Amino acid sequence: MVMTIRVMSSGKGYEYLLKSVVVGDGDREMSSPLTRYYTETGNPPGTWIGTGLMSLDDGGTPALTEGDTVTEEHLSRLLGDGIHPVTGEKLGKRFPSLQPPRERIAARIARLDPGLRGEAREEAVQRIREEEVTKKPRTAVAGFDLTFSLPKSVSAIWGVADAGTQALIAQAHHAAMQDTIALLEDRVAATRVGAGGIAQMPIVGVIATAFDHYDSRAADPQLHTHVVVSNKVQGEDGRWRTLDSRRLHKAAVALSESYNAFVTDHTARLLGVTWVPVDRGKDRNTGWEIEGVPAALIAEFSRRTTGGSDGAEGIEQVKNRLIEQYVTEHGWQPSAATIAKLRQQATLETRPEKQLHSLADLTADWRARAEVVLGQDAPTWAQHLLDRASTEARLSADDLGLEQIEDLASVVLMEVANRRATWGRWNLHAETMRQLMGVRFATTDDRVRVLDQIVAHAEAESLRLTPDYERVVPAHYVDGESNRFQPVNQIAYSSQDILDAEQRLLAHSQRTGGPALTARLVARHTSRKIRGVRLEPDQAVAITGIARSGLTLDLLVGPAGSGKTTALRALHRAWTAAHGRDSVIGLAPSAAAAEVLGDSLGVRAENTAKFLYEHHHGRWNLEAGQLVLVDESSLAGTLALDRIAEHAAEVGAKVVLIGDWGQLSAVETGGVFGMLVRRRDQVPELTDVRRFANEWEKTASLGLRHGNTDSLDEYQGRGRLIDGDAETMLDAIYEAWRADRGEGLRTLMLAGTGEMVAQLNERARADLIEAGHVEADGLRLHDGTTAGVGGALPPIFGHGVCWITRLPGW
Repeated sequence: MVMTIRVMSSGKGYEYLLKSVVVGDGDREMSSPLTRYYTETGNPPGTWIGTGLMSLDDGGTPALTEGDTVTEEHLSRLLGDGIHPVTGEKLGKRFPSLQPPRERIAARIARLDPGLRGEAREEAVQRIREEEVTKKPRTAVAGFDLTFSLPKSVSAIWGVADAGTQALIAQAHHAAMQDTIALLEDRVAATRVGAGGIAQMPIVGVIATAFDHYDSRAADPQLHTHVVVSNKVQGEDGRWRTLDSRRLHKAAVALSESYNAFVTDHTARLLGVTWVPVDRGKDRNTGWEIEGVPAALIAEFSRRTTGGSDGAEGIEQVKNRLIEQYVTEHGWQPSAATIAKLRQQATLETRPEKQLHSLADLTADWRARAEVVLGQDAPTWAQHLLDRASTEARLSADDLGLEQIEDLASVVLMEVANRRATWGRWNLHAETMRQLMGVRFATTDDRVRVLDQIVAHAEAESLRLTPDYERVVPAHYVDGESNRFQPVNQIAYSSQDILDAEQRLLAHSQRTGGPALTARLVARHTSRKIRGVRLEPDQAVAITGIARSGLTLDLLVGPAGSGKTTALRALHRAWTAAHGRDSVIGLAPSAAAAEVLGDSLGVRAENTAKFLYEHHHGRWNLEAGQLVLVDESSLAGTLALDRIAEHAAEVGAKVVLIGDWGQLSAVETGGVFGMLVRRRDQVPELTDVRRFANEWEKTASLGLRHGNTDSLDEYQGRGRLIDGDAETMLDAIYEAWRADRGEGLRTLMLAGTGEMVAQLNERARADLIEAGHVEADGLRLHDGTTAGVGGALPPIFGHGVCWITRLPGW
């Protein structure tokens, strides 16, 4: 249940929309094809939507109206060339294009100095050829693909229910999508005018196409719609410009949460279903599903397959061919790591296209699969589920009093402030929609009116950071409460609590009088080997500075692989020699990081939340002379660090924040670690990266840390990067893991979302069950996956881009 956004490039970027559309004619109304009676092979043709269609007039008559069928010629003109989809007339500036290499080379050679001759001219010509051939085609942003996807519980019911229920669910989905587009047009869509786009201008409306899709690549029920919003918009002055994409991206999460809420309202009105919260795990927002849909059915309709034995044989054949080419080119057999890369390449090259089916055939298959899980006739189960549905009370905006609005605004503000140091209107909008998910409203207007009341109160209770716009503004540039030079959604807010916490942390980082060690003691322990390793100069200097500073709050900065653990072992050894065996404790934002820190130093360690909870209840207090090592401090929340530092200062303990300003910031309100580093003149820092075996990796890693994008070219040139869409990368990472496992290697998979983690786990479990390594029965987990008896499944962790790495000896 989400709306995602993807930028679409000009040229042929639109063609993927047409690959799965049916060829035959049929009823083009959006809701009618999405039932089991739709027998055409493929998805329904796209339709035009958006109030911006009225700007595409042809002699005073609209050239297109909402619901008209989208043709390939339409897309080629509007999204390919940036011109009128019907007449071919210009809509402002046409999309830029790059001349063919031959023409560019000839033009540059013609401009060479006539006096340049001989070898010098040949070198210049060769350089021109190399530069032009390597240039990437220049493309413009043609539009934005907003994909609206129903939650699995709704798609599961839609996939097996009778035609009438299917039509009602499709109607609810389209209504929620259209409500969200209306919100986008009213509050987000605008263009920019003036020097550097200094001011915003309202537009007539957005021009968009909507393409309904009803299954995933694995042929599971997944009702979703691709709404492609054109980048071409007409301002209120009649001129054609581009959509302000910055506003769209900033509002994306708020629009997604709005779609989620609208779906619950429309399905409750049309079907009488009840929505219940679902725990998605730590650090993830609560999900919502229809009550009564078994987790086993959702898991069944969330599978990811590899495409069958034919696909696997093709991968092996291509892999062997690539290995032969490698041997021919280099003269030796590739290493295991190189073979893994070649296998990934083979997977991508042989990846089959999504199979097209009719909705009628898919529905029959879905019902058969569902009956195995449910143990009964699937349409009958769906009907009984809806028959049992109770009608929830539906509120109007007037049903909520001022006190309730203020209470909700306080909760919204607390949740937002716990996650970020500064926020804006879209952050408050998104959180308000989350807080209202458990409430059903009579109409969309009622929900939006309550939303606006809560956001207004939350803004009033926030501390405004953006100064008022004090220049004189023409009357026609004033829009209600704001002006076009400073729209309300650009105003930044914070809270006094966060600012006070930052000031206290700054004061602690500059205050001396904390516990410190003698120079002789520190020198004795930094000069001795630690587990057979002697400290490097930068490590010894950093640890000496921390141990001798006397600061209540100290810092240790170091990029990944710089030897922080080894340096901290020396600090631990010196500190315990002076203050006793239990004088050093470890903290970290996550339990996993705390466990690693505790094991590596041999100290008591816990996550910061657990420590603060125990301290709040009087069960864990720091003592004078203690040293508190807070690892991964860039991920720690400001308010949590403030409470820890305050307590340490009160009792005479010392806190050392360990981390790297170049790493991700906190999930909670964060950024304070980087602020403390910037405000200090000389920060104890580890400067040499030691983890990498190859010198180029060290250089490239540090380059990325400092934002040098040229470092990516180094990774690309050495074959370390593989690109593709999410499904492509999931296929690549899984095939690489399976191949490694077949060779007896232990490999770690990481995925970007909990859903991807579940998909990878399901695929791995299915293969292990088929191979006889894992029993089919097991315990159902919260995310729909199953834990069974047998060989270990791969460790798969959420958050971040998909990566794959081997763990030697693990």
